[in-house]
Amino acid sequence: MINLKDKTVIVTGSSRGLGKQIAIEFAKKGANVVINYNSNESEALSTVKEITLNEGKAIAVKANVSQNEDVNHLFEKTIEHFGKVDIVVNNAGIMMTKFLKDFSAEEFDKQFTTNVKSVFLMMKKASDKLEENGRIINISSSTSRLMMPTYAIYSATKSAVEQMTKVFAKEIGSKGITVNSVLPGPMNTALFTNGKSPELINKIAALSAFNRIGNVEDIIPVILFLGSDESQWITGQNIGVNGGMA
Repeated sequence: MINLKDKTVIVTGSSRGLGKQIAIEFAKKGANVVINYNSNESEALSTVKEITLNEGKAIAVKANVSQNEDVNHLFEKTIEHFGKVDIVVNNAGIMMTKFLKDFSAEEFDKQFTTNVKSVFLMMKKASDKLEENGRIINISSSTSRLMMPTYAIYSATKSAVEQMTKVFAKEIGSKGITVNSVLPGPMNTALFTNGKSPELINKIAALSAFNRIGNVEDIIPVILFLGSDESQWITGQNIGVNGGMA
């Protein structure tokens, strides 16, 4: 059974959606949890309340993790409150889908800033602040393994994250720190379902071996394992968790 008691984890973008559920499940396993948010303060505080009402330990820290100063602030507040950082889950991200020819340069930059620069800055800071034998878990996407029209830019951001994961794992391995990415398939979260018709969702679900889209409950056990001591020999891996979709 996975035991994360007294480990301290930062989960970026964890006021709602998959990030929120990741944070809650880490808390259930005994971890001290930092709920990071950029704009959704009420949802972040609600998540903290949900954790603490169930005898967990959590704080909320506002930080735009695509900005270096905010990343510094996030780590400082975490260490100030909990004394250390053991695990970083880089979950913050945005998804914009349309044909490549229809993207503006500004929209391209926005996705790369949010999805790639934030992971770079968090891993860079973690290299100095993470405890030895720490864990870095990047949330990527199985779209990087597919050729799905309208996903060109989003998939490119996730491919960049996966390549950084592999290389950084070797760069930081001497500290016993592991670096891995989890690649969920489509999930029943707002990030995926917003703007999609039921017909389109069903068509995408048919790509899975199980003829359905995933739920957060399908993804989180893998993330918890990668955050545990038992995963010490797994690093530099991009792990698909997608029901056989890719």
